Amino acid sequence: MKVTSAEFAGSATGPSGFPGDRRPEIAFVGRSNVGKSSLLNRLLGRRGLARVSRTPGRTQTINFYRVNDAFYFVDLPGYGYAKVSERIRRAWRPMVEGYLRGRELLRAVVVIVDARHPPTPLDQEMGAWLQAARIPQLVVLTKVDKIDRGAWRRSREITAAALGIHSPKEVFVFSAVTGEGEEELWQRLAQYLHHEDS
Repeated sequence: MKVTSAEFAGSATGPSGFPGDRRPEIAFVGRSNVGKSSLLNRLLGRRGLARVSRTPGRTQTINFYRVNDAFYFVDLPGYGYAKVSERIRRAWRPMVEGYLRGRELLRAVVVIVDARHPPTPLDQEMGAWLQAARIPQLVVLTKVDKIDRGAWRRSREITAAALGIHSPKEVFVFSAVTGEGEEELWQRLAQYLHHEDS
């Protein structure tokens, strides 16, 4: 898909702040510091659009990015961060689960996992929650440029097994540095958005 425009459309902590223009949405979620902002910036072709931080837990709101004036990418707060207050950690679940469970415009959730490490219990919990809620999910392994290409297959196998994905082929690989996997991921995302364009 060719991105002709991408802009920050606002932040929210609840439904009153969500966009009301009825465009479809794809959400992105993952453990803090997993490369979510870098992935979004690479997909959208805008280096600084989603803020990249070395401090886990920096994103504490639900952030909306309007793409091609046709749909939204939704950046959900990273989970599992330890350097924020207990109050913020407690607020994460109702905010994010409230969005995921109640947002009828949501078409799919991209679950992001660091290719260098097996999925964490929190990754597994998120995957199981989405399956139980019957929300389509795409699992993406980021930072594949940091491991040998020969290790990709094993990483996909481990991730698929841990998250209950039917086939390792359904686990996408991605590098925000080299662009590896960008085209394949866009093709799958477009499948969820296609019927909205017809």
